[in-house]
Amino acid sequence: MRILLLPLWICGFNSKAIDVLVKVLNKNSTLTSLKFSSNQYDYKGVETLLMALNKNTALNSLDLYNNMISTEVGKVLAMFLCKNTTLISLHLVKNILGSEGGKTLADALCKNTALTSLKLGWNNLGSEGGKSLAGALCKNTTLASLNLDLNYLGLEGRKAFADALCKNTTLTFLDLGWNNIGSEGGKALADALCKNTTLTSLNLDLNDLGSEGGNALADALCKNSTLTFLNLSDNNLGSEGGKALADALCKNNALISLNLSYYNLEPEGEKALANTLFKNTTLTSLNLLSNNINFKIKSNSKNIEILQ
Repeated sequence: MRILLLPLWICGFNSKAIDVLVKVLNKNSTLTSLKFSSNQYDYKGVETLLMALNKNTALNSLDLYNNMISTEVGKVLAMFLCKNTTLISLHLVKNILGSEGGKTLADALCKNTALTSLKLGWNNLGSEGGKSLAGALCKNTTLASLNLDLNYLGLEGRKAFADALCKNTTLTFLDLGWNNIGSEGGKALADALCKNTTLTSLNLDLNDLGSEGGNALADALCKNSTLTFLNLSDNNLGSEGGKALADALCKNNALISLNLSYYNLEPEGEKALANTLFKNTTLTSLNLLSNNINFKIKSNSKNIEILQ
């Protein structure tokens, strides 16, 4: 029997169980995806597992979600990525890599030429880890999708990613949600979007962008022609931000999905968006949930789904 996917969630693996798994992996030549989530194994266990995977030439997806992976284990992972040439997807969400772990993985990304998707959300990477990863994006030419939500990137980390987006030509999906980007970070990212020509999806939810950040991003949408998905949920954009985005939607013909949910807009911004929908012909999804809009928003387009 050919096994392609092996899901091992919450199995409570000890060292003996890891040894057994390693023996299986050493003999297997067909496994392409390993989900090893919420097992919270120790440093030696990870090292043993990754040594086995170094010999595996079929695996292309590895999920290590919620395993208490620390800085030390991050170093082992980094060494693995420097040697591995087949893994294209790595899921490390909800671990404890910290800034040092972020730095070592960033160094690995400068050398790795196979990975296309990396999820690092909820890892407390901090400003230093964020800056290192942003620097790696300036050199890496294969990564297409990067998840960094809830990592406390700090002002320097946020600006570093904005600079990286001006130089990177392969990233198409970036999640920077829950990073307290603020208006200054929003303006820096907006400047980057005026120059970037490859990013198609950007998540900036829960970042306290405010009206200034919203205005800057709206200006960027008037110039950017590649972004198709934008999530600005829960950012307190206010009436000014709402009106600016409404104006941008009259000019932008690339965006197809826009999320403005959760107490983002005030009455003037809501009315401006409502009027815009009679002019915009490209938007297919608009999320306005939890904005307390007291009138029905309609569009001339039959292809748009409006949530309010």
